[in-house]
Amino acid sequence: MSEPARLDRIDRAIINAYQGGFPVVEHPFEPAAAALRARGVEITANELLGRIQTLDDDGVLTRFGALINAAEIGGAATLVAMHAPEDRFEEIAEAVNAHREVAHNYEREHPYLNMWFVVSVAEAGAIDRVLEEIEAETGQETYNLPKRQEFRVEAKFLLDGPIPEGDVDCSELGPEVEPADRGTLTPEERDLVVEIQGGLPVTETPYADVAEALGVETEWVVEMIKRFDAEGKVRRVGVVPNHYALGYTENGMTVWNVPDDLLGAVGPEVAGLEFVTHCYERPRHEGVWPYNFFAMTHGRSEAESDRRIGRVKAKMDEHWDVGDDDWDSLFSTRILKKTGIRLDERADANTHE
Repeated sequence: MSEPARLDRIDRAIINAYQGGFPVVEHPFEPAAAALRARGVEITANELLGRIQTLDDDGVLTRFGALINAAEIGGAATLVAMHAPEDRFEEIAEAVNAHREVAHNYEREHPYLNMWFVVSVAEAGAIDRVLEEIEAETGQETYNLPKRQEFRVEAKFLLDGPIPEGDVDCSELGPEVEPADRGTLTPEERDLVVEIQGGLPVTETPYADVAEALGVETEWVVEMIKRFDAEGKVRRVGVVPNHYALGYTENGMTVWNVPDDLLGAVGPEVAGLEFVTHCYERPRHEGVWPYNFFAMTHGRSEAESDRRIGRVKAKMDEHWDVGDDDWDSLFSTRILKKTGIRLDERADANTHE
């Protein structure tokens, strides 16, 4: 959307409240609506269902349901940077995007590394093969930047309005579950992952509808999604906004050359800033890429984005004297590809009887 969606007070409350913590019970909309009413937002279960259906239909949401943590399902993914000369940029983008393993690709503002893409594979060893093929096809070197430490992945986009902290949480409802002590999936679990990866049906009984599609009991689906949540295979359950539709158009990837002995202190503090959506340690590449710390920020205007980046820098300054050459901010200028992670292939490779 070129313009932010027009949202009223109740829409804003729903989006703020339920970017996580949506109930995982057979009839989830009544307890979800009750939790909103307890926070001063008068709404019935049917009204809440209708609002989410409309937000989904209008493209304000990318989906409703469980946000799968691909890293816990199987396979591997990595972030890759490369230089694409201006006169060959489109040619190189086409070659990179032709690889089905490339899930996302962005053009970013940087004097040299102007193309950034994510490679997702079913087998970890396949990443090297994909990068070798891309280098051979384009004649350009790739710079692999795998995640070394994850400090935060919580892409929440809050709005002005009710429940500004986005802290409604009904995840305690439903059956008590215990995490399984294994890293692989059963065939039944694999089928569930594939069924829900694109979202839940926006209906009165979403979990029952999933159960019907799989030919299993609703109770099993509810228990398994709660167990996936406990195991980290699901990051959260709720509405997943289209941040562009909410007006979050400034997408800034801030990168920092943090002294290695300070990462353990800096990482959690920067991750604790409410507007930081992704925060990782990644490797440097000598002579080309001096930064080892990534913190993704989003803003609804250039001024808001600048203020937020300033707050990240202020947090860094508490730990060491940050020089001008110790950090940068790379804004995305164009989405070149965005197909999403192929969870079915990664789940297949990690499925065992």
